Amino acid sequence: MTSRPRLKTDVNYLPGLAAVALFAVLAFVFLTAQFGQPVGFGEGSITRGIGFAMFDMVELSEFDSEPFLVSFIIIAVVLDAALDGTIMLAKREGSDGPLGGARDALLTDGGHAGTEDDD
Repeated sequence: MTSRPRLKTDVNYLPGLAAVALFAVLAFVFLTAQFGQPVGFGEGSITRGIGFAMFDMVELSEFDSEPFLVSFIIIAVVLDAALDGTIMLAKREGSDGPLGGARDALLTDGGHAGTEDDD
């Protein structure tokens, strides 16, 4: 016998209100942002200019750009931290891990530990 679902009345509305407030702030910022006229690249190699800008050598570039070496380094550090985290999460623990000795059995018999086949 099933019972009908009950409406939960003791709900915390603070996270929802915070999300709506954040959405309102971001919508206001995006809708009121002023952008200048788009400017194309001048003569010269765009790829070379991006490389100079990336490594903060703007004075060698054929066109005006802004250096962004700091953002390049921050992205590199974040990607390195993500790689280190994935390696740490993927590292196999010993038999004293979360599953104890059962983990070794699961790894060696294809996940059929403790089941009996009637073949």
